[in-house]
Amino acid sequence: MSNANILKAVKTVIENPISDVVTYYRSRNRINAVGDSLELFIKDIFANTLNVQSEEERLTAYEDVYSYFGNANNPPDLMIAGGDAIEVKKLGSESSTIALNSSYPSAKLFANSPMLTSACRSCEAWTEKDLIYAIGCVQQEKLRSLWLVYGDCYAASREVYETVKQRIVRGIAGIQDFEFSITKELGRVNKIDPLGITSLRIRGMWQIEHPRKAFQYLNISLEPNDSLRVVVLLREEKYLSLPLEDRRWLEATTSNQLNITDVKIKSPDNPVKRLPAKLIIYQT
Repeated sequence: MSNANILKAVKTVIENPISDVVTYYRSRNRINAVGDSLELFIKDIFANTLNVQSEEERLTAYEDVYSYFGNANNPPDLMIAGGDAIEVKKLGSESSTIALNSSYPSAKLFANSPMLTSACRSCEAWTEKDLIYAIGCVQQEKLRSLWLVYGDCYAASREVYETVKQRIVRGIAGIQDFEFSITKELGRVNKIDPLGITSLRIRGMWQIEHPRKAFQYLNISLEPNDSLRVVVLLREEKYLSLPLEDRRWLEATTSNQLNITDVKIKSPDNPVKRLPAKLIIYQT
């Protein structure tokens, strides 16, 4: 089991300030595209490998910290061994809507989700994981902001989305005079043309608002600047479940760049109910 967690990741960022993440990785010949820098940065801050030069040493650290690396078509992007799962999203603006494609928003990650690969299900013994959405804004080849938001602060329970999805699936299947197949997507229509060789895949394209808009009712004050800004949001119970030494280190850090605030967020399942949470902001 890895001891990596979100507070250690914030500590890594504070102790290793990088003004330009893209240039940092490009100078080390570790990226082929600008977008690759965001996922590498996430991997490195959770594994505490930002300053590791040796590829062998870095891969060994990854192997110790992570149990799974995903791909573009199947969530999640990263899984910490014995810890949280991480889904990475790159945007060009904090005002942009986040495309989730075929996967609806997730409060938690479940091993029985049909979107997961068998490799993900079997990488370790697990049934449920807390999920972090790591949402980076990359502008002019610079990582301007990184939001680390837990899914249970952000997304409703999965039955909310499943209910909508299944109603649509039943509605599609009820259309007369078409031959349908059951798929992991919303459906597939077979034999559309006279030769019976064409089919139509029907996919859901889920999207969700950026946390800055979703949580605008918190009146989060963010200073405009050209360097990296990190915003973390997690429920209080999750914060208190993290190692005491990590909480103490963060709370004892005296810096006008770091701010830890107690807030109350709307429950994603029942907005009239508010949940105690921690908001952590670090601005370099």
